[in-house]
Amino acid sequence: MRINIQERVLHFKQPAGTSRGVYTERRSWFLQVFDGERQGLGECAPLPQLSCDDLPNYTMVLRHFCNQVEKTGQIDFEAMRPYPSMLFGMETALQSLASGGSRLFDTPFCRSEMGIPINGLVWMGTFTEMQQRIEQKLEQGFHCIKLKIGAIDFDDELELIKQIRRRFSHREVELRVDANGAFSFDHGDALYKLELLSQYALHSIEQPIPPAYSPRAHGGGWASMAELCRDAPLPIALDEELIGVNSPDAKRQLLNIIKPAYIVLKPSLHGGMMGCREWIELARDMGIGWWITSALESNVGLNAIAQFCSTQFPERGGTIMPQGLGTGQLFTDNIDMPLEIRGDKLWYIEP
Repeated sequence: MRINIQERVLHFKQPAGTSRGVYTERRSWFLQVFDGERQGLGECAPLPQLSCDDLPNYTMVLRHFCNQVEKTGQIDFEAMRPYPSMLFGMETALQSLASGGSRLFDTPFCRSEMGIPINGLVWMGTFTEMQQRIEQKLEQGFHCIKLKIGAIDFDDELELIKQIRRRFSHREVELRVDANGAFSFDHGDALYKLELLSQYALHSIEQPIPPAYSPRAHGGGWASMAELCRDAPLPIALDEELIGVNSPDAKRQLLNIIKPAYIVLKPSLHGGMMGCREWIELARDMGIGWWITSALESNVGLNAIAQFCSTQFPERGGTIMPQGLGTGQLFTDNIDMPLEIRGDKLWYIEP
């Protein structure tokens, strides 16, 4: 077995704004695995200043793990727990090698028999820009809209939400918001804003305050988020809070203490496919909802995330919550994969 690493910079069609800043490009490391006539492809895509494995010597550490896999033909999952983006890329590459192409698993989605419902993602921008993006998503047929909030004036963001609710009830359009930790727990700021947001029948809010590890959290560990989840008038979903919580015991402890309504899982950030399976099993045991999203990967990573996501759906039908898998059209120089958005669903169209 031989593994090549190819580093590549992808460029956004338009700046992608979050409360942490604006992305205009993103860097990924692609793993090309060769074993005789067979080939596999995976993507390692850490997010700067967010991933727990965003390292200055990223390529060197990744090469070390590649060398180990070349020798043994297997992933050392325990050793790679602290490196979720590397683990996810390696899992994808070896799964691709084993399956012989872009179809990684055998599910109705992977067989092109069903699409995965997804949310329409509206990035931060000016009031007018966000207004236009919301209109585009509604015109495209999305029934679940996710708004990135926390960068412009909060009253303007409330007005955008109010405009949607004037036209569509919560039964017609599901609204999710993602604050990326923009609110402050101090002086009741976050709780006050959540009370205002709750007037508009939101499905949930992701990460309203900074995660415990963030310098902006001002200490307090998980207690602040636990208190907010207990007192908030609308459901809270954890996202960044899960980053760096890599052992099964720590995952169980976090969920037991904070008791969120939902967790939002990104394989590149939250432990690869293995780590996300652990999160999902714990969430199911505790009655906590979950959904899976991509984290600005290219179509290589998005394809793997979508197919992995489809392995977690109930086998005998049932309602599938909209997932966050609509990022495949973000880049000017993306990599072709057989993915297609039709209405509000993502489809894998088998070549």
